[in-house]
Amino acid sequence: MTSTAADTAPAPVPPASRGGRVRWAVVLLTSLTIVGYAVGTYAQASLPIAASKGGLSATYAERPMAVQVTFYVHIVTAALALLVGPFQFSTALRRRSPAVHRWTGRVYVFGVAVGSLAAFVMAFFNSVAFNGFFGFGGLALLWAWTTWRGYRAVRHRDLPSHRAWMIRSFALTYAAVTLRSWLGVLILLQTLTAQGHVDGERLFDNAYAAVPFLCWLPNLIVAEFLIRRRGLPSYRLTPAPAARGRHS
Repeated sequence: MTSTAADTAPAPVPPASRGGRVRWAVVLLTSLTIVGYAVGTYAQASLPIAASKGGLSATYAERPMAVQVTFYVHIVTAALALLVGPFQFSTALRRRSPAVHRWTGRVYVFGVAVGSLAAFVMAFFNSVAFNGFFGFGGLALLWAWTTWRGYRAVRHRDLPSHRAWMIRSFALTYAAVTLRSWLGVLILLQTLTAQGHVDGERLFDNAYAAVPFLCWLPNLIVAEFLIRRRGLPSYRLTPAPAARGRHS
């Protein structure tokens, strides 16, 4: 059984520390980098041309037109969510311009809603078989679910739960960044340990086979750590003691 631990109201969120601002800046810059990379890659060239340069697009370049359209829809909407997501965690924006916070939040939810649906469809056509289907498919479903929980919480004026669920949601959005980071790390490790001729395509394929789960599972662990550190409702694998007492 699962439940959220929210038996007592958490203390108000304190102003962001200097370390917190630095971490937010890093998340913002890395998110903008991936958004810029996606726009620069796919807005200036067709999918087959982008695929000729290697990378993730090669998986979908020879797929039916409907799948290629789904790929582009995912790129655009996921990039939109990644673009506005970091600003949702800006304390200054939330305090000074709550209307902007709400509208960018709606844009984020729209990006995730469409992007997650497209990502789930794409999972059926990934290049690493069941590992990719369950990894990327699970990511798509959890991405939609956590965002919906965050949206539902704010509609019920449950702000602590809203913040907790949106941290989880953006941790999954940020998989766009960590996927490429892990690819770089795994390719580098193979390159450093390789003997003789290095086949770049094989290095990429080996690295890509590991990222369907690696790109988002550690993100959720970090997200849960941040949620508990901030005193927000954390996710439990067993009912809270108070909940057991009410049902006994």
